[in-house]
Amino acid sequence: MDDSFLPEGADGGLLPAGLADSLPPQASREEALVWRLLSGFAAQGYELIKPPLVEFEETLLSGTGAAMRPHCFRLMDPVSQRMMGVRPDITPQVARIARTRLQHAPRPLRLCYAGEVLRVRGSQLRPARQFEQVGAELIGAASATSDAEVVALAASALESIGVAGLSVDLTVPTLVPAMADSMGLEPGRTRRLREALDRKDAAAVEAAMEGASPGAAAPFAALLRAAGPADKAMAALGRIALPPAALAERDRLAEVIALIRAALPELRLTVDPVEMRGFEYERGVSFTFFARRAAADPPECLSKGVDSHDGARINARQVHGDLGRGGRYAAAAEPATGFTLYMDSVVRALPAAEQPRRVYLPAGTPHDVARRLRQEGWITVAGLEPAADAAAEARRLGCLHRWSGAALVAA
Repeated sequence: MDDSFLPEGADGGLLPAGLADSLPPQASREEALVWRLLSGFAAQGYELIKPPLVEFEETLLSGTGAAMRPHCFRLMDPVSQRMMGVRPDITPQVARIARTRLQHAPRPLRLCYAGEVLRVRGSQLRPARQFEQVGAELIGAASATSDAEVVALAASALESIGVAGLSVDLTVPTLVPAMADSMGLEPGRTRRLREALDRKDAAAVEAAMEGASPGAAAPFAALLRAAGPADKAMAALGRIALPPAALAERDRLAEVIALIRAALPELRLTVDPVEMRGFEYERGVSFTFFARRAAADPPECLSKGVDSHDGARINARQVHGDLGRGGRYAAAAEPATGFTLYMDSVVRALPAAEQPRRVYLPAGTPHDVARRLRQEGWITVAGLEPAADAAAEARRLGCLHRWSGAALVAA
């Protein structure tokens, strides 16, 4: 549990599970990072929008938002007497804005956003139920170039704020369903198959396909073995006999990988062709961002149930949870792709912040001195009463320097 959660009975400071106060200096650091990310998006033509925190249920949870229904808090609007929902995700709101307020704007739309979301429950890797999302959506473009653009946009933004060892895990959530449909598998068998693939359990895949046509489990087992670094994974996928719909998905993935490599040749890419968990409304090439940590990090940082594949994907998942994810989806009748970054995970992936440049100004320090120091990048903390020991007072207030009357000195 995050150490900012207060223990039960702590002077009335108990908060519901999964909710926490964001305190100094973490709160200011996170917000500064948010604006750096948004500035990077804006530099590539993505315009900021600010959807409301609460919407009427029928609009918030329709279309793209329908998949988020189990995650949504609901409440009654005392004014209209209609049910409302607190947003569990911002992407469906962007889709709504695109089809309504911006329906006549030139396509493709490039939109970005930042804001808090609230979910009914957390997960093992992300126990927080309220957290900040930062993301971008490209609406009205169906090409592989648009898929590659959003991956490169997110990756470049994360690297620009100091995320090291970035890795992108690519998948196609529609690949397995396309294969199951081509085989005419009944819904119950398809559900068991998907559960087995989610667990990366080859024996369970065989059991789920028991009684089907001879050899029916083989291509799904081959998909499990194909996961790993992009080059090896795509070579393995090329050796699997796929039906036409699945073959088209594989070829699209190969094209997107080539385009990402052209833009960011050093970016680490992996492929997991059976990954579907967490992609509630994606309908094409999808992706998850991870950051690798040093080998000295404790093993409990590793995601559970992830195969090694030469150690590449385990190393890529050593930050607690993913940094963000995204992919192709349908924004009403329009093709769209985009991503969401989770700021709690992003902050954890960064090196420790440098000590802020705080200087203590004893009571009576001239205002022009304070203004000059702030112009030089210092954070000034003014004393309100004379202090007997200015150095001790500076240290008490978290200042490593103080104004001596003529110059800055160490506290």
